[in-house]
Amino acid sequence: MDLIQEFKERELLAQCTDLEAVDKLLKNQKVTFYIGFDPTAKSLTIGHFMAFKTIKYFQDAGHNAIVIFGGGTTMVGDPTGKTDMRPMLTKEEIDNNIVNFKKQADMYIPGALYINNADWLCEIKYIDMLREIGAHFSVNRMLTAECVKTRLERGLSFLEFNYMIMQGYDFYKLYKEHNCILQCGGDDQWSNMLAGYDLIRRKEQKEVYVLTTALLPGADGVKMGKTAGNAVWLDPELTSPYDLYQNYRNTGDSLVIKYLKMMTYVPIEEINEMAKNFTDAKDINAAKDRLAYEVTKIIHGEEEAIKARTAAKAVFYGGTDDENMPTTTLSENDFNGNDSISVVDLLVLSNLALNAQKKPSKGEARRLIEQGGIFIGDEKVTDFNYTVSKTDISNGIIIKKGKKVFHKIVL
Repeated sequence: MDLIQEFKERELLAQCTDLEAVDKLLKNQKVTFYIGFDPTAKSLTIGHFMAFKTIKYFQDAGHNAIVIFGGGTTMVGDPTGKTDMRPMLTKEEIDNNIVNFKKQADMYIPGALYINNADWLCEIKYIDMLREIGAHFSVNRMLTAECVKTRLERGLSFLEFNYMIMQGYDFYKLYKEHNCILQCGGDDQWSNMLAGYDLIRRKEQKEVYVLTTALLPGADGVKMGKTAGNAVWLDPELTSPYDLYQNYRNTGDSLVIKYLKMMTYVPIEEINEMAKNFTDAKDINAAKDRLAYEVTKIIHGEEEAIKARTAAKAVFYGGTDDENMPTTTLSENDFNGNDSISVVDLLVLSNLALNAQKKPSKGEARRLIEQGGIFIGDEKVTDFNYTVSKTDISNGIIIKKGKKVFHKIVL
């Protein structure tokens, strides 16, 4: 496989310190590379899936993958893309997140070597770090890096300022112990990744490389992810296969071909043919169906993708088959002796209203209603006190959240 050509054709390639040299290396020898993931949440997101896809391409071409879980770097926090300092997680929370990350990663990239950078970052002595590593970093240069510069006006803690040094040390450590000569990652990490590249060149006088991939744009043209507030989770408890399918079935027309190239393994020749015929609603809808199905199949398997497609078509094309739609079954106790239940309670019980900690929240339910994003059937809910009768629920109702999330409530 010609990896660089594949990345170019799929619009995945962003930046590289020496593209010609990396292209030659990948064609002529087995390369050890790494990608890092900071365990800042309980689940990985679609952005992490894109990194897994990069790793899988490298693995299929015969190269050796190292996955770094940032047990150490997460204790500091990456300022990249943040307007404020990240919430501080406890070591226990970080360790639990790593366990979840490993389980999810195993589904997509079997055979990768997993390493926790806490194994060295949490053991290194401060003075040793200053003398061995800090001497090779220029504060003036660090201040010009995008991941730092964008935070200076609002305030950047000294704690976060160290993040770049720690990530640089990761690359150095992997180079010394595993002969890792290539670091890959999303393009928003370019400045942080250059830290390790420069450190190895200065300390070892050896050539290593950095390659970044394009970020997956959201519907509004911005990066998708937790920071942008539009995260799609890999955990089916947080984003069900049905909701995942719906999300990509609702992709904006201008992004469908790009997503097919970036996110799926559909042959590039086939995608290019779709692009040529991208002229009427029938062709566009067919491409959206294909995109949603392929993404769901890769992430959750073919069986779940078929179920999601069947249920989604019932919604999009006016059918009645909602058998595979995510469903919450209420008990008599949920009604508290009443003949009806409020839509706020329904949003909480169905996990459609989750706060930033991914816990059911009445406050979030009220916010969704206030913003006009909740429908019961075809009726928009505008009143916090809106209730649904037990009789209606016994026949089955559908709650719609926004344009993409559909959920059935039954008794």
